[in-house]
Amino acid sequence: MKVLVTDKINESAGKIIAQVAEVDFLPTMSEEELVKIIPDYDALMVRSQTKVTPAIIKSGKNLKIIGRAGVGVDNIDLESATQNGIIVVNSPDGNTIAAAEHTIALMLAMARNIAPAANSTKDGKWERSKFTGCELYNKVLGIIGFGKIGSHVAEVALALGMKVCVYDPFASKEFVEKMGGEYISVLDDFWGVCDFITVHVPKTKDTINLINKDTIAKMKKGVKLINCARGGVINENDLKDALNSGYVAGAAIDVYENEPNITECPLLGCEGNIVLTPHLGASTQEAQINVAIDVAEQIREVLSGGSASSAVNIPSLKPEKLEPVKDYMQIAENTGELAVQLSNGVIKTVEITVDGNLADKDIQPLEVAVLKGMFSSILEGVNYVNAPVIAKKRGIEIVAVKTKAESIFSGRITIKLVTDKEETVVAGALVTKDIPRIVRINGYETSIRPEKHLLIIPHVNKPSMIAQVAKVIGENGINIGSMNVVQKNDKHEIESIMLINIDSAVDEKTLTLISEIDGVHNPKYVNLAV
Repeated sequence: MKVLVTDKINESAGKIIAQVAEVDFLPTMSEEELVKIIPDYDALMVRSQTKVTPAIIKSGKNLKIIGRAGVGVDNIDLESATQNGIIVVNSPDGNTIAAAEHTIALMLAMARNIAPAANSTKDGKWERSKFTGCELYNKVLGIIGFGKIGSHVAEVALALGMKVCVYDPFASKEFVEKMGGEYISVLDDFWGVCDFITVHVPKTKDTINLINKDTIAKMKKGVKLINCARGGVINENDLKDALNSGYVAGAAIDVYENEPNITECPLLGCEGNIVLTPHLGASTQEAQINVAIDVAEQIREVLSGGSASSAVNIPSLKPEKLEPVKDYMQIAENTGELAVQLSNGVIKTVEITVDGNLADKDIQPLEVAVLKGMFSSILEGVNYVNAPVIAKKRGIEIVAVKTKAESIFSGRITIKLVTDKEETVVAGALVTKDIPRIVRINGYETSIRPEKHLLIIPHVNKPSMIAQVAKVIGENGINIGSMNVVQKNDKHEIESIMLINIDSAVDEKTLTLISEIDGVHNPKYVNLAV
């Protein structure tokens, strides 16, 4: 067997893979060059420079696994790999320590004015009084996002004598308190208690511009902000204004809205105390070695007949289990995504019920697909391997039920998501083998395609509601693909729901305009991976 390693990956990877296969280290190549040589290889290992396209995958007739030495797999065509039965793996944990330590380093640098003081001293000046800083001891660090990186930041901060408070609607109070932090369940209660705030969340429709002029106004005057997560979570223009006015006393930023072209970034012209670094969160020698070793070990295991620990696509599931239910995997994932985006609160229980012909099958792959869909909506790096682990770590109870009850569908999956605040029920089914539909949302029997962009609008059942909603959507440049309007079976029920497939995302402004229509309440924009 032969393995191709490219993109300047640490040589430690070669030593591990060489235990089971011949290894070739080659420079980054073009698509055309790779297409010519890839038929000779059983595995491919890359970083971010190589784009693993459908053409390369199609030519890789012997490929069994593609490894990405890092977290993101945007440079690998997952659909093509899956269709060709090729496992794709990454290293979701390899840079956890590096990112957490960079967060702490930036916080210290900002608190003690390290960057401007260093520049001043290099210029031959002695300006001790100008660069008086503040101590971290006994200050309150607010952490938004309490995953692997956020929780490690908390550990270090507590060791420095800081107090930690956490906002993460998907973390349990018990877990946060066990780590030594204070759990805050309402975001508006979070802002005003923090001396420092750091964000560790993915960039989603719910986290874009999470920190903006309105939320900054709710913070303490003199607060200091850190972002080593994703550009766009903090509104750069609003942060600049707050720094220039002195309301925000300092900022430490490692990620930007437009990378790597940051010449137009408004933060470059800030007058206040700000530390800027070029996305160095994962850039340590150790992190690069860790991701290389992690992925190399997975390649070695797969080529030896074992399984991968961080596979990001379906082939990681055992074929004998996957084959009987493979047609339902995508709709199972979509029901999980939809349920979690419609719900509020900390997830306690997930009840997965199947009927029709699914009642006679092993539905373990469908359970994993539901969990992957749920967590992919709120976390990064979720795959078919780690989704169950995430559920277990968060103390979420998984209940699987099979029923022989009559159904008009050949197979249906119903998800009941129970949080500390409410229950949400979503069902998905196949009308035929290749026609998926969302067939229930809470008390409403529906039938709509699970597409990337979906608007769900509860409303009072009265004339002109559809016209008013359509008018707002159209005036904001959004095209409607299809619509399903239903009310509950009770003929006296005055509530209905619109489910609208649209061609593009809905911003908060448009969603607010829809919610202001008389009779509309709590509209939701849902983004599905289809």
